[in-house]
Amino acid sequence: MAITALNCCWLNGMTSTDVARSSLSSHNFFPTPHPTSRALISMAANCKNGDSAAPRRNASNSGNSAREADIISQKKFFGKPKDERHSSFRHYDGRKEDMGRSQSSGFQSLVMQRKDKKGFAYESKEQQAEAANLQDTTFLNAVVKVYCTHTAPDYSLPWQKQRQYTSTGSAFMIGDGKLLTNAHCVEHYTQVKLKRRGDDTKYVAKVLARGIDCDIALLSVENEEFWKGAEPLRLGRLPHLQDSVTVVGYPLGGDTISVTKGVVSRIEVTSYAHGSSDLLGIQIDAAINPGNSGGPAFNDQGECIGVAFQVLRSEDTENIGYVIPTTVVSHFLTDYERNGKYTGFPCLGVLLQKLENPALRSCLKVASNEGVLVRRVEPTSDAHNALKEGDVIVRFDGVHVGCEGTVPFRSTERIAFRYLISQKFSGDVVELGIIRNGAHLKVQTVLNPRVHLVPYNIEGGQPSYLIVAGLVFTPLSEPLIEEECEEVMGLKLLTKARYSLARFRGEQIVILSQVLANEVNIGYEDMSNQQVLKLNGTHIRNIHHLAHLTDSCNDKYLVFEFEDNYLVVLERETAAAASSCILKDYGIPSERSSDLMEPYLDTFRDINAVEKDIGDSPVTNLEIGFDGLLWA
Repeated sequence: MAITALNCCWLNGMTSTDVARSSLSSHNFFPTPHPTSRALISMAANCKNGDSAAPRRNASNSGNSAREADIISQKKFFGKPKDERHSSFRHYDGRKEDMGRSQSSGFQSLVMQRKDKKGFAYESKEQQAEAANLQDTTFLNAVVKVYCTHTAPDYSLPWQKQRQYTSTGSAFMIGDGKLLTNAHCVEHYTQVKLKRRGDDTKYVAKVLARGIDCDIALLSVENEEFWKGAEPLRLGRLPHLQDSVTVVGYPLGGDTISVTKGVVSRIEVTSYAHGSSDLLGIQIDAAINPGNSGGPAFNDQGECIGVAFQVLRSEDTENIGYVIPTTVVSHFLTDYERNGKYTGFPCLGVLLQKLENPALRSCLKVASNEGVLVRRVEPTSDAHNALKEGDVIVRFDGVHVGCEGTVPFRSTERIAFRYLISQKFSGDVVELGIIRNGAHLKVQTVLNPRVHLVPYNIEGGQPSYLIVAGLVFTPLSEPLIEEECEEVMGLKLLTKARYSLARFRGEQIVILSQVLANEVNIGYEDMSNQQVLKLNGTHIRNIHHLAHLTDSCNDKYLVFEFEDNYLVVLERETAAAASSCILKDYGIPSERSSDLMEPYLDTFRDINAVEKDIGDSPVTNLEIGFDGLLWA
């Protein structure tokens, strides 16, 4: 296997007769501004009959092989520790049949897991069919196989979808007519079916909630036949090191249930590949293979201690798998029950620096070996009203915070400070003990989910877009960066995606994705992937604001200002008259996405202050991603 830069990926074991193509994501360029580092290498089958009406500007990249992508990543990657550059996180749901394009998630999708002379790419000697001592165990009957049909958005051509593909994974019953699986197993789902052990009938399932940050999805089946004789699993407690663990699921290589055994190797805050978040995770040495995603892990008492979801693969490691612990599962379920939907894990919204150096602590008037330094406060967080840069956090709800950013965990262990925050819910009020200019203070703040200027996932699944005289505008997102290829996106946009923070809720980086050539836009046809800053002198806050400015404009000209002071000028009436012809020529159903057809609501009270503040989204947080700094 070629060595790549931190290839955090899904292993979607998938078969296809189509030709593979790969695209290298921008995560290989920079350390990400949040704790999770991702390198995006996605391989997908080329569509045979799903060609789009509009031309794809990055078609030349579609023939790159996975090895070519690996070579590129080695040349371009910098700013990460050596051990991270040679590791690979993978999700495991067995994907098969056709896939039109790369996944929107930020991890390698080995979506064409194929047979070669050596067979499938997993360690078959460790994969054992039902163990003799477990064959008659009733809790195995609660584990089911997931069949999912996916239809992902096309972020480069946002008015259409990609070609559908199918995958298989695992799930298990938890009672009350519900089941759990991984969120990535049902990403962009259009149909989900479940099949019980020993049954030949597939039952249609409904997705009740998806927790992208914790990679958990809640399913239900209404057909009563599915539940006959079913015994839901019991959720157990967090295990201890060296406790035995049994992973059960439906990986590739067979149709029947599979069981693998191992022990608990480590318990710590772990990077979750699918959601780009840091939550508590259990590391095990039991074999986890494509299709195991969403399957339960059991202790010796037959209790479920977590959900299998990813592995770490590199030339220097083997048998490193990860399980979502029941503490995270319970948080997900409680969140759903409280709110009727899943709202997500909260954050404090601060960038912290460790205080290991005595001189640094002395300068900050921190007497004891404790605390972490606040280096940045997110403007969209409530902590922005309570904390200042230079504050030292020494307590979180009464718990002492160490100088390495750790807190006590169980009896003799320590764990990352982020763990305490993950035990809270959105809207919870916490008390922070801080040192400010040598004075000890107590402040309170409300925890809420992080606001991403460049989102890792699109709410609702379909990207927004606006077409003005053939100019295609869309918000910058990680899936778009992955799909377009980082060289195409340009260094400035990638830098902003990595290091800039949202300064107010709803802020987006709006880019001109491409120009659909027409006589009305002559001279602008070669423009692509450039941030638009202003329309007729007004700063653009988000894509909906741009649509509002366009609709309400009464001037003779539409003057778009881009980075580097580049101008695009269109005659307003001529542009409006050409729209219908352009849409017809390119087979596009509408000039804008459905969400932009809703009335624009201006939520900003002080317009002048906002206009002055937002500017052109300058790069901030250049220190993010280096050792000693952590998000909380």
